[in-house]
Amino acid sequence: MNDAALQLLPLQEEMPFVVASQISPSGMTLAGKYGIGIISLGSMTTQGLMSLQQQWQFAEDAAKKHGTKVDRADWRVLLTFHIAESREQARKEAGAGLMRWHNEYNVGTLQRPGLTAFSSPDEAVDKTAFVEGAASTIGTPDDLVKTIKNVMEVSGGVGAIIGFVHDWANPEATRRSWDMVARYVVPEINGYIDGLRRSQKFVIENRAIFERAGQAVMAKIMQNEKAAEALKVTGPGRVAIPAVNAPDLQKEAAKR
Repeated sequence: MNDAALQLLPLQEEMPFVVASQISPSGMTLAGKYGIGIISLGSMTTQGLMSLQQQWQFAEDAAKKHGTKVDRADWRVLLTFHIAESREQARKEAGAGLMRWHNEYNVGTLQRPGLTAFSSPDEAVDKTAFVEGAASTIGTPDDLVKTIKNVMEVSGGVGAIIGFVHDWANPEATRRSWDMVARYVVPEINGYIDGLRRSQKFVIENRAIFERAGQAVMAKIMQNEKAAEALKVTGPGRVAIPAVNAPDLQKEAAKR
């Protein structure tokens, strides 16, 4: 660019720069040379996905040569996906649009070498998302989680997963897909629910401790006449004490 200027200044103090990378070494080498971020676009194909680890090596080699550093935290990988409540629903929502996008854009407009048109929506889905080493996901949140974890393993680790915005499905189904990614995939990948799972495991494995605590609470209540009377109104079923640990109120009243 010559004599380039920003008409609108960026909101952040420092604007991150990234270079696009496909399958050739060019993008990664450029990122390494200047010590900037990368967005891998070739990851939308099986070949590109499997070459991610080698791609990062290009960046590191270039950085070493030019005295700079590259950080995996600045590495973004682009993926295509459509998520629904079930694989069958995702297939139904995305199939026709995926076929048209592939046939009219990838094959018809871009004329990418080696690509042939799909003959049906089912073929489009099967060959895009259900072949060995598929780079795209059409299915459930669990399917996308599996894909992302595979990308992390194949690449050695990346900073962010970027979703490719397409129009395979109608606007309503597309919004629902992104909503499910936000609700179920992001928390799983980022570990937001790990603490909840540990807490659940602790409660299950230490049930006796909680039962003894409940019994001790009830014993204290029954030692206080006013508290025992109040329990008849607020007792089991209305307080957070397992019914198995609560005394028979009628039996306790008969003792008085």
